[in-house]
Amino acid sequence: MDVETLKQEAGVAACAYVRSGMKVGLGTGSTVKYTILELGRRVREEGLDIVGVPTSIATRDLALEVGIPLADLDDLDGLNVVIDGTDEFDVNFQLIKGGGAALLREKVVAQSSASMVVVADDRKQVATLGAFPLPIEVTPFSYNTTKRAIEHALGCEVLMRSLNGKLLITDNGNYIADAHTGPTLTDPEGTERQLLNLAGVVQVGLFNNMCDVVVLASPNGVSVLEKDD
Repeated sequence: MDVETLKQEAGVAACAYVRSGMKVGLGTGSTVKYTILELGRRVREEGLDIVGVPTSIATRDLALEVGIPLADLDDLDGLNVVIDGTDEFDVNFQLIKGGGAALLREKVVAQSSASMVVVADDRKQVATLGAFPLPIEVTPFSYNTTKRAIEHALGCEVLMRSLNGKLLITDNGNYIADAHTGPTLTDPEGTERQLLNLAGVVQVGLFNNMCDVVVLASPNGVSVLEKDD
């Protein structure tokens, strides 16, 4: 199977964790897109009664297009589940996210959810985090100073993410610094704390102790990995 088919299988399979009456965080990315499409179909054709909270403007627009009712997180008393993608996950279910530049909103929604289901294809499963460059959302103010501080803290090259020849601007008006650490992040919790201590850092694309389940698609089919606790 090609990668897109694997993504679709994982995205659709994750919908099994959604039932009527739930408040659902809707993630961002090329895999969870299929989750949103399937949830929209169930709302239209099966009468699924849910309310969604999107993690990006792109997800909001897609959810509205397929008919998923939306609400502001501030108006809800937490969420039952968030379904989102990942750029990497390790054996401890720690994640790197932010390839879609939505990490700040994704983390706010994830922290407000009782559980987190991640959809992925088997390329995202790694022994040690870091082969995928670590996204770090930073303020535009003196961003090069923050970039140098990150390089000093991590001892690696950091590149500012650009789009069409200009610095990418997130939905929150910030920039993304991608830290090319290589697969060296053996202490993701410590790394997250270290980076959040830098004044110009808004949020870090390390999602620690949040993921409960990974719905994983491979050429052998879809499998479900559950965290021990």
